[in-house]
Amino acid sequence: MSGDERVWTNELLDKPHRTADKADRVRRMFNAIAPRYELVNSVFSFGRDAAWRREAVKLASVRPDDDVLDIACGTGDFARAFASASPRSVVGTDFAHAMLLCATRRAEIAARWCEADAQRLPFRDGAFSITSCAFGVRNFQSLDDGLAEMYRVLRPGGRAVILEFTTPRNRLARALNGLYSNRFMPVAASWLARDRSGAYRYLPQSVVSFLDAEQMAQRLRAAGFATVNARPMTMGIVTIYVARKER
Repeated sequence: MSGDERVWTNELLDKPHRTADKADRVRRMFNAIAPRYELVNSVFSFGRDAAWRREAVKLASVRPDDDVLDIACGTGDFARAFASASPRSVVGTDFAHAMLLCATRRAEIAARWCEADAQRLPFRDGAFSITSCAFGVRNFQSLDDGLAEMYRVLRPGGRAVILEFTTPRNRLARALNGLYSNRFMPVAASWLARDRSGAYRYLPQSVVSFLDAEQMAQRLRAAGFATVNARPMTMGIVTIYVARKER
């Protein structure tokens, strides 16, 4: 789609997670912003996005015999972070074609790329020892279906590593983050990305209307994970979840 096509209207932004065709709108949105997606992420996180991914990979305790599946991989930055830890294999999957094209053009890692929906992964049960997702689970049409797929393709003893935005608990941090994310960032990021789809209005709204860390941990347990650990980062703006499948 063209970056000039509006995907998210004011009415839809009031309830982004209850929009019937959310998945289609998310796909169109990410196809529109793919060319400058990594640049915008780096600029508006002040470079912290790379540190968050490194910490998530560290918490995954990657071993040489691990097979990693990065879900909703976008342009491949989380998959590349996992590849730097030298697992046996890395596969990145996303349903936004333009995002995957950007990922495949970065040839510095040995990874495979697959265009697929996170809720219908084309892999056998227990194919991977690590499943990961950075800033993607809140974009699933059905969170429970997406988490069930992450669980299904994991081997016994495998772990799911999820990096996601959260709303800070500290009142001052919450107020400052809200001012930045809901006022300044949407305007400036839309300008930098040359985007008119409404992506950078949807993205912060999808955070404030999403689950908090405790609720997310509960959903991971409901999906079948035996243990769930949550680590807040940068005053609680981001949370890293490591969920383990029972051996």
